[in-house]
Amino acid sequence: MADKEIVEKILEKVAAEGRTSLTAPEGRQVCEAYGIPTPAERLATTAEEAVAQAEEIGLPVVLKIVSPDILHKTEAGGVLVGLATADAVADGFRTIVANAEAYDADAEITGVQVQRMLSSGQEVIVGATTDTTFGKIVAFGLGGVLVEVLKDVTFRLAPLDRDEAFSMIDGIAAAEILRGVRGAEPVSRDALADVLTRVGTLVTDFPQLAEVDLNPVLATPDGATAVDVRILVDPEAAREPMRFSQEEILASMTRIMKPASIAVIGASAEAGKIGNSVMKNLVNGGFAGEIHPINPKAAEILDRKAYPSISDVPGDVDVAVFAIPAKFVPAALEEAGRKGVAGAILIPSGFGETGNIELQDQVVAIAREHGVRILGPNIYGYYYTPENLSATFCTPYDVKGGVALSSQSGGIGMAILGFSRSAKMGVSSIVGVGNKADIDEDDLLTFFEHDENTDLIAMHLEDLKDGRSFAETAKRVSVRKPVVVLKAGRTSQGAKAASSHTGALAGDDKVYDDILRQSGVIRAPGLNDLLEYARGIPLLPTPKGENVVIITGAGGSGVLLSDACVDNGLNLMEIPPDLDASFREFIPPFGAAGNPVDITGGEPPTTYRNTIALGLADERIHALILGYWHTIVTPPMIFAELVSEVVSEYRAKGIHKPVVASLAGDVEVEQASSFLYEHGVVAYPYTTEKPVAVLGAKYRWARSAGLLG
Repeated sequence: MADKEIVEKILEKVAAEGRTSLTAPEGRQVCEAYGIPTPAERLATTAEEAVAQAEEIGLPVVLKIVSPDILHKTEAGGVLVGLATADAVADGFRTIVANAEAYDADAEITGVQVQRMLSSGQEVIVGATTDTTFGKIVAFGLGGVLVEVLKDVTFRLAPLDRDEAFSMIDGIAAAEILRGVRGAEPVSRDALADVLTRVGTLVTDFPQLAEVDLNPVLATPDGATAVDVRILVDPEAAREPMRFSQEEILASMTRIMKPASIAVIGASAEAGKIGNSVMKNLVNGGFAGEIHPINPKAAEILDRKAYPSISDVPGDVDVAVFAIPAKFVPAALEEAGRKGVAGAILIPSGFGETGNIELQDQVVAIAREHGVRILGPNIYGYYYTPENLSATFCTPYDVKGGVALSSQSGGIGMAILGFSRSAKMGVSSIVGVGNKADIDEDDLLTFFEHDENTDLIAMHLEDLKDGRSFAETAKRVSVRKPVVVLKAGRTSQGAKAASSHTGALAGDDKVYDDILRQSGVIRAPGLNDLLEYARGIPLLPTPKGENVVIITGAGGSGVLLSDACVDNGLNLMEIPPDLDASFREFIPPFGAAGNPVDITGGEPPTTYRNTIALGLADERIHALILGYWHTIVTPPMIFAELVSEVVSEYRAKGIHKPVVASLAGDVEVEQASSFLYEHGVVAYPYTTEKPVAVLGAKYRWARSAGLLG
């Protein structure tokens, strides 16, 4: 158990002295209070004390300057290592103090830390920092060049459990070194996991600890010891963003997505105006609720009675769509708030995205005062197809299905709309979040989690307003429904300026990557990937195991499909002898069993049919990847029809396995691919990578949700 009282007293002393960091001895006390091992050490104020303490601890020793004013001890010449004699210790003490005085003549020098020198072990770094998006995160990596140059480091939200700690240890590229190479003994993973979890608990218990840097930690087969401890304090690091409860979010979002009454503030009868387009979409899209145009200069718009103000509308109004210039929004929002609307949909631009932060803050304050949730500003609006709701100035969309999509960018939103229409992808919702002055991805996730019309959520985002809240919500949601995210800005602009290794290593994208994975989110590398994952994942049955088999009519495709499996973390099954013999019954002697199963290009449709049927029938095979090569013996549409028939036959028998296909050939393979997709087989022409990527995404979700056997 941690001794919080010790840490509290240290932090009270630090605060009283107006310091922003702990001294090394204080850092060691904090570690001891939380059960984090450190080397034996003492604090000396004279050379004679240093000698006596070194002999008591055991030579050789390390000497380090202790000063609240000197954070970077090495830069100040305040560290000496390997002092093996009493004379060396005495001289070292005097040298370190002189170096510190030369480095900063005004520095308060508490003394010199005399620390037992550990001579063996693998150097690793364990730390925690306060990320601007995710709050408290824990970091782990190998020490030295691997962590500083290659940025070989992993991150998790704090606090973390032991399984998450083990995933951090195993998640670095150089994890094999920790397992022991070239005869070296493996380090204690249990000891490292223990340090990681204790650091996570420490910064959770004391959020004012802005950074905790244990560098290096020496890991051995028997334990893990924090050799150097550096802790920074900042009261601002403990600040939490304002959060709504799950119940509050769900209540507001339900009224916004399923309104009984909508007012359009700035409605217009003039074609080409945003207020006219919104009205047309609501009316022509088939929304069955009440639609109230708000325009003080019109008596009627699109056969609906117009009102001078939302205050004049009889009865309740759930949603107000704003299609007026930004400068008029505050006054109109004040009226909407007094009316009791649940959601204000702010289409206009001219707020934070143009630098007008003051205006954006003003409308948020008005919304908070009246309990109104804001979507936007600077958005195209939103769609919710189960209610035939097109609260947008874009074209209506009426292909209903189980995919909910959102985008932070209007342009990306148009791409989502166009792709959905072109691919005939059924959607439950398309939402623009724009500036995210209020409603963000966390609110949408909370609604879609409970929405019976949504089976998968796909989101384009440039940032997260409250990454911790999003991660916690996504972790809960993704157990039941896949969550796919395209995070824009994944190329690093360089690590943040920070005063410790841990802080400097917390580059934005690496943190996003690790924590999204920790939350069970499927990360898409690009826009088309996001959309194809959204379209394909719901189509694929959830696999029951890891064994994937490739059946191909072209050896070249088989090689590329195998590469794609490796790239997407899929396990190519080792075919057992009996199954190998069964496949060989259907393929020519010059074909190749094994995995891939190469039936060769000149085979008739029956060969495809028999081998695919075998793959579906054998319980040891959990997923199939088909590689088709265009031939006159088995033309593309013949292939597509037979695959569809075989898959349908086995699904009728209760055998549901994911099947994806790559079709190589002339333009006829395009029609064949479309046919297969329409019949439940994810298929693409001219690519071996894309179908395997969709299958890989399905597997990543199934693993994180704990659905694989």
